[in-house]
Amino acid sequence: MTKKLEELFGFDQIEENTQFSLTEETHTVEETRTAIVEIDDAIDKIDAALPGVRDLQSSDQELDDIAAKATETFENLTDLGFNVDSRYAAELFAVAGTMLGHALTAKQTKLQKKLKVIELQMRKLKLDQDAAKAKGADPEVEQAEGKIISRNDLLELIKSNKDQKNNNA
Repeated sequence: MTKKLEELFGFDQIEENTQFSLTEETHTVEETRTAIVEIDDAIDKIDAALPGVRDLQSSDQELDDIAAKATETFENLTDLGFNVDSRYAAELFAVAGTMLGHALTAKQTKLQKKLKVIELQMRKLKLDQDAAKAKGADPEVEQAEGKIISRNDLLELIKSNKDQKNNNA
């Protein structure tokens, strides 16, 4: 800040060589891990105390019903649009397009909800695995082996598996 501004606003003059030090709390990795485990345990207790989310299947059914009704209305309006005078058909087709948009939105909402549930389940599994590692326990993680093969080798494996299934049948 300039001296004129300091004088104008009546601020105390700050020495230019003054260094400010911010005191930050530093935590070790072990303290952080134990805090995460405690938080995870608290979340599990909260989950157990709260009633489970109900009617997930009914909301899926409701979204399917909305999509079916919107699709049916789209078809009815389209048929009506073909059978009325051309000056009225444009508005009917516009409304029919809106109905089809509603059907699409209902289907997208259902898919997004399912993807969100899957994402949350994966996060929970990851947190549980990290908590098990922090406690020193060996988490039950499925292990798999993989190898790199060419496309032709893969096709040969598929073909040989098909042949074996046909021979066994």
